[in-house]
Amino acid sequence: MKEETLLNVIVCMQENIKENREYLSDLDREIGDGDHGINMDRGFAEVIKKMDSMKDQDLAGILKTTGMTLAFKVGGASGPLYGTAFMKASDVIKGKTEITIQDLPALLEAAIDGIQMRGKAVAGEKTMLDALMPAKEAVEKILETESDAKPVLEAMIKAAEDGAEYTKTIKATKGRASYVGERSIGHMDPGAASSAILLRSIAEVVLD
Repeated sequence: MKEETLLNVIVCMQENIKENREYLSDLDREIGDGDHGINMDRGFAEVIKKMDSMKDQDLAGILKTTGMTLAFKVGGASGPLYGTAFMKASDVIKGKTEITIQDLPALLEAAIDGIQMRGKAVAGEKTMLDALMPAKEAVEKILETESDAKPVLEAMIKAAEDGAEYTKTIKATKGRASYVGERSIGHMDPGAASSAILLRSIAEVVLD
């Protein structure tokens, strides 16, 4: 993946978030403020406004600009969390002229570390980590035997989407959703859902 492909991934993320804006807000309405889709859509719309300037940036710069924009333009807790995730991921590819499938575990790990640093969350608390952590583990496992992008990305998506589904079965103990306690059981975490959407966007572009 070079700069042009990464920019296409960002565009695909924006399109998919926009398409799922109401779905994500509906999920959030059940256990939160009901604005996750609205906030994510607004944040990625602001990222797209910077697309012309990002065309002159390297891979790390593209991720950093995306992260900084999301951090300041997405409302609620999601902005700083996703913003930090993208900015930490940018450090992994600093100086690189190409992202390979072998870089994926380190990118996911950096994003997860950034989210944990910012949000103080761990696995099993009904957050975006419950989609991202299984995705990273699935990628690491399949890379032991596979080097082709298709099975690796497909494993990543499945793990992320299964992780998002898993959040329906657990009680929220972190963030706004923790306020509703047991009532959060039965509902998918909107952050886990949006994380799965973002990861699927990567595969859609790379495997197109």
